[in-house]
Amino acid sequence: MIAILPWGDFIEDFLDVIGVSLDEFSSKMTGGWLFGYVEALRLQGIRSTIFCFSRNVEGTVHRVHQGTGAEVVILPTPFIYQKIRKRIRDPYGMTVQQMFGATRGLAYQARRVMYPFVPFLATPVTALAHEIRRAGCSAILCQEYETPRFDAAIAIGMLLRIPVFATYQGGNWQRSKIERRLRPLTLRRSAGLIIGPAMEAARVRVRYGVPPEKISSIFNPLDLSEWRPGSQLDARRKLGITEGARIAVWHGRIDIHPKGLDILLEAWKQACSIREGRDLLLMVIGSGRDAEKFGEDISNMGVTQIRWIRDYILSRAAMREYLNAADVYVFPSRHEGFPVAPLEAMACGLPVVAAAASGISDVFGDGEEYGGIVVPIEDAESLAKNLGRLLDDHEAARVLGARARARAEKAFSLKNVGAQLVDFLQARGGLTAK
Repeated sequence: MIAILPWGDFIEDFLDVIGVSLDEFSSKMTGGWLFGYVEALRLQGIRSTIFCFSRNVEGTVHRVHQGTGAEVVILPTPFIYQKIRKRIRDPYGMTVQQMFGATRGLAYQARRVMYPFVPFLATPVTALAHEIRRAGCSAILCQEYETPRFDAAIAIGMLLRIPVFATYQGGNWQRSKIERRLRPLTLRRSAGLIIGPAMEAARVRVRYGVPPEKISSIFNPLDLSEWRPGSQLDARRKLGITEGARIAVWHGRIDIHPKGLDILLEAWKQACSIREGRDLLLMVIGSGRDAEKFGEDISNMGVTQIRWIRDYILSRAAMREYLNAADVYVFPSRHEGFPVAPLEAMACGLPVVAAAASGISDVFGDGEEYGGIVVPIEDAESLAKNLGRLLDDHEAARVLGARARARAEKAFSLKNVGAQLVDFLQARGGLTAK
């Protein structure tokens, strides 16, 4: 049994952004790195318990996730953190001003003293240790390693005498001198780190002196029985899309700058401007903190060939219909950890045009062998050019799509990734299947 700790001082810090309730997370939500790990480990005989921290429960709540059968344990955050949180503008602010909003006076000085310690108060260490022991977990896996939650996990691991691991999904920041001094110690105390992007693994080795044998480059897993090619014609009929249209698609969290959605709109405008009169469509599926601004940007762009489904689709079958209806997947992100969305598109047989964010070069390499075209970050012109090439050339898109599916089958399947995870966990901490 392994304890998995997803990101967020409150789990709602993630769920509220995408419009998903705690009940939906515990029951209907699937996919992503989290449930991918749970399913991949389950196939190898390793059960998982997911531990979340909520502002909306008064005591510990135990649930069973419908999709995977994993136990979900929801703990209240400490009372003192909840009291302080009510006075916080941005709990993940990188400065005192960003976190509290105060800029001068006695209030600023008091908050300056508090600032380094606040993130460490979000984890109920005693309650979490008790629940991890109750569940019979023999290891802890924490999302991200540059967070106070990881430091708390290390302390709990030492208390319970079980190994602590972390997986990189995009977080790499330090908020205070305390973290900068503590983090090298906790990272070196960890049993192992799962880091997909090679550049991030190299950074961690150099910055923290983590030995190479403690780091494993394992991709995020994908259920290829759920994410698979289907009839484009049937999908378009269900979605009310014309048969002859050429369609690009993107799905995910509406967070404009890191996801590069401003670049996506500019690239789409350029692609449409030189193909006037063509039946083209950009489908965008998702919601998030920047939804209102994104809607304004679409309206101001003056391009009508966009269909935005403003919803975080929980059903994999429903999301698969959108992907199967498309001809090419576009991924304009400025910043990622190891992205899952393009993997889902690849598994559905779509070619991908992607900006060179973290993890993308690890997925696609330097050429088009694995079904993707990689362009520079923030280069709308290059994105438009290569997107247009695949919209214009049906055969090229088909060939790249077949390569993308083959790459997904070889590199991202639950079976293959699960075996790699278990091999690494066992080698570093003696984890055994039950």
